[in-house]
Amino acid sequence: MANLIDIKGVTHAYRTKAGPLPVLRELNIAVPEGEFCAVVGPSGCGKSTLTRLVAGLMKPDTGEVWLHGELVKSPRKTVGMAFQNPVMLEWRTILQNVILPLEIVAPSMPRAQKEARAMDLLEMVGLAGFEHKTPSQLSGGMRQRASLCRAIVHKPDVLIMDEPFGALDNFTREDLWQTMRDLRAKEPFTCVLITHDLRESVFLGDQVIVLSGRPATTQYVMDVALPADRTLDILYTPEVADMLHILRDQIRIAQGRDGELH
Repeated sequence: MANLIDIKGVTHAYRTKAGPLPVLRELNIAVPEGEFCAVVGPSGCGKSTLTRLVAGLMKPDTGEVWLHGELVKSPRKTVGMAFQNPVMLEWRTILQNVILPLEIVAPSMPRAQKEARAMDLLEMVGLAGFEHKTPSQLSGGMRQRASLCRAIVHKPDVLIMDEPFGALDNFTREDLWQTMRDLRAKEPFTCVLITHDLRESVFLGDQVIVLSGRPATTQYVMDVALPADRTLDILYTPEVADMLHILRDQIRIAQGRDGELH
């Protein structure tokens, strides 16, 4: 299977008054097309920086980022993004918020077609009947569902998710994991998920990448050999417990490499 994302030898540092702050070091990551890649690591190790590089919102100091065989040099319209805070335009309805990417990348598409596409997704995530509500009228979990629809409505090459469920309660978070599983079955896409939740990484991921402490490099890669139609019950099996123990040990090793994290 061809790689949709290739991150090759990427090094990056932020410029501060105190001098360069190294964040990424000789980072190499490959994500095959259609795969769900979960990225975990110590706080402050550069996970969010990684997402900005893939989206073309910033350039690495050295190394290259390739997307669909093209070198990423500038922001890409073919990247969908979902964040922890589902920022939405309060003066627009949920339907109007969801179709916003189509208004940008496909301005000539008939309005009826845009709305039909958005309504299909809203129905998939259980928001049919709420399309004419405003964001303030929805719960946090419902807004995050709408945010996911908006992120994939234009069928992006890759979906980047930066801790999208981190601010939600456990029950809502697990419900949204199942929503993501079902969306992938109906709307296949390639995804890079940044998360601090190891259970989330295993439930959603085809592979889990552990980054080292800052400056981050690829410390460990785990292939998650679980069925695509996995249910929450699988999180309580010995097989998954073993995976979580391995990942937790790798995180501890990563934290020990960077004294600033203690």
